Amino acid sequence: MSLKSNVVPTNKPELLSPAGSLEAFFAAMENGADAVYAGLRDFSARAKAKNFTLPQMERMTTYAHAHGRKVYVTLNTLVKENELPLLVDNLAALEAMRVDGVILQDMAVARLAREFFPGIPLHASTQMTIHNSLGVRQLEELGFERVVLARELHIDEIKSIVAASRAEIECFIHGALCFSISGQCFFSSFLGGHSGNRGRCAQPCRRQYKHKGKEGYYLSTNDFSSIEMIPQLIEAGVHSLKIEGRMKSAEYVASVIGAYRMVLDAAPGEHAAKVAQAKELLKLSFGRVPTKGFLASQNPTDISTPSIKGATGRYLGDIREIRGNRISFDTRDALHVGDRIRVQPKSDMAGRAFTIKELYIGGKKVMNARENTLVSTPSPFPFKLGDSVFKVSSETAFTMSENACLRRLEGVKGGSIPCRLTLSYQDQKLKIDAKVLGSDLQTEFELGELEPSRTSDMEGVLRAQFSKSGDTQFTLTSLSAPDFPALMIPPPVLKDIRRRFYAWLSEQSLGALKDRSAQNREKALAALVGKRPAPFRGKEELAVKIEHVKEWHELHRDLVDTVVLPVSKANLHQFGPFARKLKGSEHKVVWQLPFIIFEAELPFYRDAVLGILQAGFKRFELTNLSHFQFFKGTDAELNTDYRLFSLNSQALLSWQELGVSRATLYIEDDRANMAQLLSSDLKIERGVLLYAPVPVITSKIAIKDMKGDAPLTSDRGDLYSVKVKDHLTVVSAQTPFALTQYRNDLRGLGCGRFLLDLSGLQQQERDRVLESFRKGIAVPGASEFNFSTGLV
Repeated sequence: MSLKSNVVPTNKPELLSPAGSLEAFFAAMENGADAVYAGLRDFSARAKAKNFTLPQMERMTTYAHAHGRKVYVTLNTLVKENELPLLVDNLAALEAMRVDGVILQDMAVARLAREFFPGIPLHASTQMTIHNSLGVRQLEELGFERVVLARELHIDEIKSIVAASRAEIECFIHGALCFSISGQCFFSSFLGGHSGNRGRCAQPCRRQYKHKGKEGYYLSTNDFSSIEMIPQLIEAGVHSLKIEGRMKSAEYVASVIGAYRMVLDAAPGEHAAKVAQAKELLKLSFGRVPTKGFLASQNPTDISTPSIKGATGRYLGDIREIRGNRISFDTRDALHVGDRIRVQPKSDMAGRAFTIKELYIGGKKVMNARENTLVSTPSPFPFKLGDSVFKVSSETAFTMSENACLRRLEGVKGGSIPCRLTLSYQDQKLKIDAKVLGSDLQTEFELGELEPSRTSDMEGVLRAQFSKSGDTQFTLTSLSAPDFPALMIPPPVLKDIRRRFYAWLSEQSLGALKDRSAQNREKALAALVGKRPAPFRGKEELAVKIEHVKEWHELHRDLVDTVVLPVSKANLHQFGPFARKLKGSEHKVVWQLPFIIFEAELPFYRDAVLGILQAGFKRFELTNLSHFQFFKGTDAELNTDYRLFSLNSQALLSWQELGVSRATLYIEDDRANMAQLLSSDLKIERGVLLYAPVPVITSKIAIKDMKGDAPLTSDRGDLYSVKVKDHLTVVSAQTPFALTQYRNDLRGLGCGRFLLDLSGLQQQERDRVLESFRKGIAVPGASEFNFSTGLV
């Protein structure tokens, strides 16, 4: 199969494909992707994808570069403290193999790359929840070259952000959607420690729930598809169009990339016809019902349909009979041996997928079956009657096997490395200045006495010879030889010089790059934060979070040192009288900014921060990277909330370098990792959240068919409340999170700063939580989250 042309007009955005397997990688290459994003076996937000070893990634990068394509590596999970050395090893290897960028969520990745591996371009993952121009600006100042925006933005908001930004903007345009705002979902982790922010989401949102006795897929979204909006995305100035799907098959990649390539390359006047043709191609991708999501509407009505099953793929039917390990169902679509199907239980358990190896009709073994046929197939997993069957890929699609892909990779030679040469003649020597891989290198070769040449175009003679780089990876992009005298250089001599030069250049540039990465690896490992374990000594500080300024009297409790208040319109409406009552006690109030502030709301919050500062309040808690921009040039004291992830000492060091005095450790964290962070030798104070409701999902999506305050109920009886506040839907576990029984244990580990989130609680419940804190006992009926069982 031949690779499609990569000649792209300058105003045409990059088409970025997922590659969760080698088959998907080659499907992307052969169907017109300009770049792919792929994960390693570690630190990938799709840990269940096949992913790649470092040697495979190096060959994939070389293959892509040889064909004018790019490879971005996903290191987009949160990193635990004991994983930092492995992260350093991976960054050193990725810099040496010249990947085109690293997509990241954890500030530890950014800090280590920026400090020790500057050859790696930094791309901000959508998991960082960047949704306004201030967030992009903050990342620009931190050295990021590209930002993947949140999927909750309208095309007009994207256009405004692009116009205000220097960094490249990347947007998802097709594939599965999370119900939650990316990076802010704790659902899977709360149910069993498998964190979506660690690449291990169990997709509880795709399961069935009950509301007032009615079953439905209330938290399951339809699939994003914006192929009709490519002209608007181009006009908005989006640099890269991203397809979701590292868990998807090569067939999915081939059909989706092929469809979008067709529309991007459409000639003037052919756009509508190509869109119609591409839509037919997209029907082969086994996706869910399509929606343009928030890209086309601030309030899309088709983004979620509770009556539609949450599993991806083409619905075939429900299991109607089970005999031994064979399941039987009426298939609505043709089936072949080699097709891949997923069975989705009616319960809230995750679905299981397998490849059909045997197929039967009426007890007779067949290779294929037509639609509307009762078929049976052996299943490697146990299922129940009524479970739903989906077709997720077809054996008739992309035909390269994994072994064929491996063989192709093994034959890969080095990709093209551009170099610029300047040649001069001095003291009977040929002197060469080379610019390659960001380095300036010089060498010289003896020529001896030479006779004059008849040609006056010495630059042309030298260019003709040095444009041949032999078996090396170099491509001559320019050669200049100003004032080079007309000399007769014997062709064998010049050929030998050229051969020796490129061998030297390879050793000096590529060897130097690998040596530099190896040296920086040692420096990075040596620079990791040391430990200074010590129990906390001194007076503990307790902060309690409340919802309204009228509740400020919580400060009168003998245990409470500080109150945390949200910067909200309701609180600002009552701000004047409140500020007068707190005159002289402003240091006892911390103002927390909301983690979602859309572009149109920025002026309000900028004015709010200024007004609060002018009233004498100096303490603020930040919940999103964009918030740092509000405080430039002020004397504010900054804290970070758990939504600004602090799961390792490098992230804490990042906040410290940004002027933060105190960081709240991550809500999903476990005792072992927390102990390491509390003993890290850092100036920044560390606080621990000891009580809070758990917002398992925060979404811009309004849940359909939900009325009143009745909770959602899972198959196993777990209850979840649903509230809409400031146009965001918050799904919270009715079981709260509490670690009050570990107060003394945490103090022994070095923590003396604690936080209780009492917002939303009645007075009696608040009293109960505070009493549990006072005594160091458990809050009845609360969950420890991952503290004892561990964060996976």
